[in-house]
Amino acid sequence: MVCLCFLVDQKTFMRRSKPVAGMCSRCRHGARVAEMQTLTRFCYIPFYWKSWKAIVCTFCGSILKSYR
Repeated sequence: MVCLCFLVDQKTFMRRSKPVAGMCSRCRHGARVAEMQTLTRFCYIPFYWKSWKAIVCTFCGSILKSYR
């Protein structure tokens, strides 16, 4: 019997950001508009990535709104 195990992971990280007027609705700290990137890897080889913009809190890191 053969058992195959594949490792697939997905990471989301911020490429660049700049300040925006407004506050986080959860913790009342400042917010930033950021260019985000989602990278999906299959057996440590990246095979899919997607870039999108989001408004992110500077204190708690929550994504308040995303523009895909």
